[in-house]
Amino acid sequence: MVFWLANAVGLAIAYLLGSMPTGYLAGRLLKGIDIRAHGSKSTGATNVLRTLGKWPALVVLLVDVLKGAAAIVLARWIYPWVYTWPSVTPPTALDLQTWVPWAVCLVGVAVLLGHSRSIWLNFTGGKSAATGLGVLLAMSWPVGLGAAAVFCVVLAIFRMVSLGSIIAALTAIALVCVLEQPLPYQLLVIAGGIYVIVRHRANIQRLLAGTEPRLGQSNA
Repeated sequence: MVFWLANAVGLAIAYLLGSMPTGYLAGRLLKGIDIRAHGSKSTGATNVLRTLGKWPALVVLLVDVLKGAAAIVLARWIYPWVYTWPSVTPPTALDLQTWVPWAVCLVGVAVLLGHSRSIWLNFTGGKSAATGLGVLLAMSWPVGLGAAAVFCVVLAIFRMVSLGSIIAALTAIALVCVLEQPLPYQLLVIAGGIYVIVRHRANIQRLLAGTEPRLGQSNA
C-alpha cells in the first residue's frame, strides 16, 4: 500500500509541476491580461511572443522546458529513494531496474497533461511542446537534442513554430525507436508526440489552408 501511495504522490507532484501556468502568469504580471483571450488563446511561449514580446516569451519557454526536465529528474531520484524505505514492500515482480523506467514514463505523461490541462486554468493550457522537449532532454538527451535541432531547422526555413513543433514530435518518435531506448521511454515518446500533434490540430488546419501565420505575423 505504501509503495502505490508513494507512486501516486509522485504523479501528483509531476502533474502540479506541469500545471504551473507560466504563460498565463506572465500575462497577468506584465500586462494584467488573460493571455487566453489574445492571439491563439494558448498559454504557450509562441502566443506569449506575439502578445507580450520576445523576452517574456523566452522566460516562459525556458521555464516550460525546465518543468518537463525537472519532473523526470525528480522521478529518477525519488523512486529509487522510495525503494530504500523499510515500510515499502513493492510487488515481487517489480524490482527497481524494472519499475523506474515505467515510473518515469508515467511521470512524463503526468507533467505533459499538467501543462496542457492545468488545474489552475480550468483544465486548459498550452500545447506541451516545450514541456515535452524538457522531458526528452532529461529522459534521453540524444532524442531531445535531435528533436530540438530539427525544430530549429524547420523554424529557420519556414518561420512557423507550429510546423517545427509537429515535425520535431515526429522526429522524436523516429529517434526513440531507432536509438533503441527502453520500451517505457518509447511508449512515452510515441504517446507524447501524438498528443503534441493532436494539440496542434487547429494549426494543422491552417497549414493545409495556407493561413498559418509565420513569426512576425499576427495570429488569425
